[in-house]
Amino acid sequence: MDAAPQECVPQRPVDRRPVRWREWTPLTLLGGALLVGAALWLTGRRGPADAVWAAATLGALVPAVGAVLRQWWRRRFGVDVIAVLALAGALLVGEYLAGAVIAVMVATGRALEAYARGRATRDLRALLARAPRQARRRTPDGGIEVVPLDRVSVGDDLLVGPGDVVPVDGVLAAPATLDESVVTGESQLVGRAAGEQVSSGVVNAGAAVGLKATRDAAGSTYAGIVRLAREATAHRAPTVRLADRYAAAFVPFTLLLAGVAWWWSGEVVRAVAVLVVATPCPLLLATPIAIVSGLSRAARRGVLVRDGGALELLGRARTLLVDKTGTLTAGRPRAAETVAGPGCDRDEVLRLAASVEQLSPHVLAVALVRQARERRLRLTTPTEVTEEPGRGVSGRVDGRPVRVGQLTGDLPDWAEQARQRAELAGWSTVWVSDDHGPLGAVLLEDPVRPDARRTVRRLRDAGLSRLLLLSGDRPRTAEQVARLVGVDEALARCSPEQKVDRVRQEARRAVTVMVGDGVNDAPALAAAHVGVAMGATGATASADVADAVITVDRLDRLADAVEIARHARRIAVQSAAVGMGLAVAAMLVAAAGRLPPVAGAFLQEGIDVLVILNALRALRGGLRRPDVPPAARALLDRYAGQHAGVRDVLARVRDTADLVATRPTAEGCLPALRDTHRRLTDEVLPHDSAEERQLYPALTGPLGGEATSTMSREHVEIHRLVDAIGGHLVRADGRLRPDQVPDLLASLYGLDAVLRLHLAQEEETYLALEGPPPPPPRGTRHT
Repeated sequence: MDAAPQECVPQRPVDRRPVRWREWTPLTLLGGALLVGAALWLTGRRGPADAVWAAATLGALVPAVGAVLRQWWRRRFGVDVIAVLALAGALLVGEYLAGAVIAVMVATGRALEAYARGRATRDLRALLARAPRQARRRTPDGGIEVVPLDRVSVGDDLLVGPGDVVPVDGVLAAPATLDESVVTGESQLVGRAAGEQVSSGVVNAGAAVGLKATRDAAGSTYAGIVRLAREATAHRAPTVRLADRYAAAFVPFTLLLAGVAWWWSGEVVRAVAVLVVATPCPLLLATPIAIVSGLSRAARRGVLVRDGGALELLGRARTLLVDKTGTLTAGRPRAAETVAGPGCDRDEVLRLAASVEQLSPHVLAVALVRQARERRLRLTTPTEVTEEPGRGVSGRVDGRPVRVGQLTGDLPDWAEQARQRAELAGWSTVWVSDDHGPLGAVLLEDPVRPDARRTVRRLRDAGLSRLLLLSGDRPRTAEQVARLVGVDEALARCSPEQKVDRVRQEARRAVTVMVGDGVNDAPALAAAHVGVAMGATGATASADVADAVITVDRLDRLADAVEIARHARRIAVQSAAVGMGLAVAAMLVAAAGRLPPVAGAFLQEGIDVLVILNALRALRGGLRRPDVPPAARALLDRYAGQHAGVRDVLARVRDTADLVATRPTAEGCLPALRDTHRRLTDEVLPHDSAEERQLYPALTGPLGGEATSTMSREHVEIHRLVDAIGGHLVRADGRLRPDQVPDLLASLYGLDAVLRLHLAQEEETYLALEGPPPPPPRGTRHT
């Protein structure tokens, strides 16, 4: 492990508590003037008291007039004019106390808005504050230099110290322990192996580690997150602009009502009272606070929404179009099965393929090498390696010629069966061969994300009524994925132009969301009302045109974002409607002469505080997902890690079943069956029993008692089938009898089906769950 350098990296101080003296100082001065006037009035000096209150009113009127004039200069007609008329009217009729209360009310509204907006944007500010600015770079002579981030280039060797933020995207030179909470939203520390790709913005929670830069600062993950966060804080939501549009009707209505009250009663005080309670702070303050609160919550969940307008549209969406590869599926191939030819071993086939593919950057090669390392196979450095694009890779492994890729010509019977099996399942086939012919095949799948089906259900519950899958893949594969995740329709073999056309068709009917990750998805993302990019694994082009970016490689964050958006929009509309309704009711009472200006000012102040506090409710609630306690989360992680071993045994079950079906009397059939039964009893059954004792009881709280009953019943069936296989082994006398084969095959193939279904259900239902959201990041050291 690399040692940490001795020199100190200069830190730029970050103000995590922005000073709001510009908003709070006027409130303090005006509030002080109101109290001083009250003290003078109570001691009988009413003339000086009126003078102090009049000064306070004038002190609020001057900046208010300036704000209105600036709006008019920009050709904007806003509701601020009502506050100006109320302050001026109070001065004209001598209601100095009412004027002072109005002045305090206006200052309080601005101060509360500043506080609430700061509270709502806290997490967005945290993203900006944590942005790395410098990096430690190795020099050719072996030293360490501290350089500005914009001087880091692709290929530079960097050193990330303990507690440092990873400055750019890169590949680890050694194992590391990382805190990825800011980028992914996951609060637990994670371990990453040497050679793994890591994103900028994550924190090194262990010892110093080397990093090979794969992107410069501008193109790295965290730079995109910061750019989106800045844009999210710089835009105003449609509901905020809506206040100015409402002013076109509300201001004339207010002036008309004040004029009628004056004309009907002959008392100008009634008109002033109407103006006092007419200031629409609920619309000016509550709606932007609720929307910005939604932006902040979405950022905490790993979804950066570009502006309040996109969040508001996301809250009104009714149609979802989603790309398949990389969105509903993982987008990274995984070895589903390894098929070995006669006389060959599955592990040896995989080892040979992975050894040759170690030097290839192809995505299929990466999958083979990853699978071999997970199985802890000993890989050999290949020699004489050559690669033919589209055909495969050839080389020598331990002096033996090995070719990995496509095969031409007629296939042996076992290879033809493997090819047909892969076609039916929608998998890709990578053949492994030598000079004498095929040795075996590795069947690769692009697995559906475990959280995909749960996410689709949550999106329907949130109000999305039409969900479509778009894919450039074969119709059979697209339809299989569509059935699995539960969308309404699958459109296969879609070109980028066809995706855009379909998005536009759907957008004519309802507010439409498009989700994708590749460069070919970028036009469709731009055509939708709201484009959502899978930024953790997707292309930069799709993230650049998207209205929202999911920064963590989890699809369920899309459902989080939709639920948060609907919750924030509902609270914004609710706050505005209730506040404006109360204000209109108070205006009518004031017009009837039942509410004097002073009382109206205090009443309006109360309404403002009420709706602002209600708008802050958007900072919590609205998510329909169970919170899993940390202890249960740790159990989920542990048993998820054991599933790879169970899948390995599952592959043995299928191989053994095929052997019993084709050559039950062969010499190696019974030993293979005994070995498979041993692994079932030594690895799978203890795993199931431990889940029953530890995991399922821990999930009873967040999921309810009935949620695990189906899984428990499947455990019973798995045990029964393993016992049946063991019974046949006891009855076998040196070799299998013909009368045993049918029931043994039923047990083996039945076990294969039940185990596959059980693993898929556990991963979809349980292992896709999350713990409670992490606390806001605080005090993290950064370079």
